Amino acid sequence: MGFYIHVQETPNPNAVKFISFYTVKSHGKSNYRSAEEGEHVPAAREIFAVGGIEQIYLFDNYITVTKRSELPWGALSKSILDLLQISLPVHDPDFTDPEPPASENQKEKTPEILAIEEILDRTVKPYLAADGGGIEVVERQGDKIFIKYQGACGTCPSSVGGTLIAIRDVLRDELGPDIEVIEVGGTMFG
Repeated sequence: MGFYIHVQETPNPNAVKFISFYTVKSHGKSNYRSAEEGEHVPAAREIFAVGGIEQIYLFDNYITVTKRSELPWGALSKSILDLLQISLPVHDPDFTDPEPPASENQKEKTPEILAIEEILDRTVKPYLAADGGGIEVVERQGDKIFIKYQGACGTCPSSVGGTLIAIRDVLRDELGPDIEVIEVGGTMFG
């Protein structure tokens, strides 16, 4: 008596995208790297409880789950599907994430950052979303643009090579030939 959830592989062998006709996140996106970060979202909390989960990314009508590399997808995927059959029909897609502590708050986005995000929104982000991931512009310092991958992109082997080069090339075409793009993950800016 369940409903259909499409399971889509991503370029990241450790991440799978679970696509539902239920809306998972009405506005924006949420990315959790631990059970504590996602404890206010019952579906995320339950998926982390399965064990071996490194990251959960919620956007629109899908959830991308990234697992530890040593674990096989077989039983893990089945457990997640079973959980989603129960949790998605009662899931609140209008949830909001709590504000991080003041020390972790990001700077307010400048017009320059918003312009960079607009470029990425129309050129790169749709492709990343199709693969179960996303990107956040963290900061610009001169010709250096700092980004943070989200979802499947966060631990994907191609993110540090081809994807980063493609992002750099797009931004060079629109902003200038000296642009460098640096992925900071969770290390530099939280």
